[in-house]
Amino acid sequence: MEYKAFFDEIEQIKLQDELAKFLGVNSDGIIEISYIDIVKTAGHSCGTVAGAYLTAEMGFKALFGEKVPKRGEIKVELKRKPEEDNAGVVGCVLSNITGATTDYGFGGIPGGKFNRRNLLFYGADIESDVRLTRLDTGASVEVNYRPGKVVNPMQILMSAIGENATEEDKASFPTRFQEMVKKIFDNKELVIEIV
Repeated sequence: MEYKAFFDEIEQIKLQDELAKFLGVNSDGIIEISYIDIVKTAGHSCGTVAGAYLTAEMGFKALFGEKVPKRGEIKVELKRKPEEDNAGVVGCVLSNITGATTDYGFGGIPGGKFNRRNLLFYGADIESDVRLTRLDTGASVEVNYRPGKVVNPMQILMSAIGENATEEDKASFPTRFQEMVKKIFDNKELVIEIV
């Protein structure tokens, strides 16, 4: 698959998934998720997908420190409902990374072990965009994504579809759009707020 070279420069998210180990995917359950993995499941790369990826990456660092996060053992809460401000996209990306689902995911083996259901919540009563909670300790972090600190996605979009868009604007849009995504990753400490 052809894709932008900078995708390979983005830090991978490392998790341990006991279900993967139990089912024989590998011997230690370690899974490394790359941005290109998320791009494939989302079907595209944009500021929202990048922000959700960074929310997980930076949120995990704040919540777990040097420890490897355990996939399937993280509760994910989003302030917005799925249809608000692309929160559904954010939830899907976070679900792919954490394993957390609403009521549609893996229900676990008999006895309830490895259950992934009821770990992803929309419309949560929180102040931040997203809250991540460890099931083992109950510790949580809240995360805000503020791309407007470094880019203006709507301005870039309108430059290609607005009434004043030239053919050159339209032709250069894909490149300019992915340059915007790269700028978000290059400035992740500015666009991600841990609260």
